[in-house]
Amino acid sequence: MSPGWPVTLRHGSIGVRPLRRRDARTWARLRADNAAWLGPWEATLPREAGQAATSYVGMIGTLRRRARLGQTMPFAVTWDDEVVGMLTVNGITWGSARWANLGYWVSQTHAGRGVTPTAVALVCDHLLTTVGLHRIEIAIRPENAASLRVVAKLGFSEVGLAKGFLHIAGTWQDHRVFQVLAEDVPDGLLARLDHG
Repeated sequence: MSPGWPVTLRHGSIGVRPLRRRDARTWARLRADNAAWLGPWEATLPREAGQAATSYVGMIGTLRRRARLGQTMPFAVTWDDEVVGMLTVNGITWGSARWANLGYWVSQTHAGRGVTPTAVALVCDHLLTTVGLHRIEIAIRPENAASLRVVAKLGFSEVGLAKGFLHIAGTWQDHRVFQVLAEDVPDGLLARLDHG
């Protein structure tokens, strides 16, 4: 189990908490309602990987097992305690690296309300302090203007372009890679976001 997991974090109306099995119905509704909104950015499996089970129960089971091993942290993103998205800490690496990467999505109905930047800031601050990681990475398709605004608001530094980084919508897509280091934000990302 990772240090600092499970955890619930909150700032005003926005929060993150562990994703639960009982979130299945809400998750399915959000995914169906937001299929067109999320589709261009969603990872897919290449043909040679075969078909993976995509049920919520299968996904949450895998994520919970990986969380117990200290490899991931699957969060529900909430607005006034209502689930409106998901944020997952992936690839948690210990030893001399001490880093992880984040992936996230939010319902179109809650986009533009500061939900995603706040959720990312809450989780990054937790990872860089309580958990003790040194580096957090976010990879974003160059066309994803909304997600690029998130890292800009939070002051992530761009590392570069990763060619063919992730399989999305049937093809390998390039991603811009951004990072924040613990020493970049001694007062935390949430404080940086709150101070504009």
